[in-house]
Amino acid sequence: MHIGIVGLGLIGGSLALDWRRAGHTITGVSRSGETVALAQERGVIDRGGLEVSLLHPCEVVVLCVPLDRLVAMAIAVCPHLKPDAILTDVGSVKAPVVQAITPFWPGFIGGHPMAGTAEQGIQAAQPHLFRQRPYVLTPTPQSDPRQLAQLQTLIQALGAQEFLCDPHAHDRAVAWISHLPIWVSAALLGAFAQEPDPQIYALAQQLASSGWRDTTRVGGGNPELGVCLVHYNRENILRGLRQYQQELAQVIGMVEQQDIAALTAYLHHSQGLRHNHRLDQEIGSSPA
Repeated sequence: MHIGIVGLGLIGGSLALDWRRAGHTITGVSRSGETVALAQERGVIDRGGLEVSLLHPCEVVVLCVPLDRLVAMAIAVCPHLKPDAILTDVGSVKAPVVQAITPFWPGFIGGHPMAGTAEQGIQAAQPHLFRQRPYVLTPTPQSDPRQLAQLQTLIQALGAQEFLCDPHAHDRAVAWISHLPIWVSAALLGAFAQEPDPQIYALAQQLASSGWRDTTRVGGGNPELGVCLVHYNRENILRGLRQYQQELAQVIGMVEQQDIAALTAYLHHSQGLRHNHRLDQEIGSSPA
């Protein structure tokens, strides 16, 4: 199969690596000639360039650009595609993207591989990044079953865990487990920064270990990503923030009342929830 990858960063480059090793032909498109040259040098792509017209022979095209550039890129790419080409993306919000693109390209099927690393760019691309990681597809009732089956075959070749769901269901689910944690983590960092005693603040920084690092990691990430997620998934993030606010208010009340029995029961309950969510198993590291 001839696959086009638009955007040769960590995700696009890693997809290209795996699919090329599986025997597919890969055409890569990037805004940077240096990136294209490096991708060819590393054996990530078969051919590449800066022009989206290179995608015309491709049977499948994957848009691996930032969320706020997806629709504009689809508009630029579609005039160059074959009529039966499959178009998909890797964005972490699906409903508004699907709603924007499918009217002018019915063969668009939203996608979201939930994997990543802290590194970015073509230099970070690696084989097997998606192995045993969730890869979501969000077909609509209008999606061609044969095209969906072709995408599913490609995802299976990655060794990923394939999920099919409605775009709106996807966005509500990832708001809880990916988007909301960014803002919870950022708020914790902001609260800590308000410690009025500089000596206490410095001491806490020196004493901080893995628990603090894990809890605040996503809040210290890419600011543009967090704001972009709010722009495209605002209602679901707001719903989560308000529910979280209610939980905090409940905890504050129990602490103020020194209700040890209620606090103990609350933590036993949360312990059980975490166990049921199987969060101690290895999971994807992407915040989005």
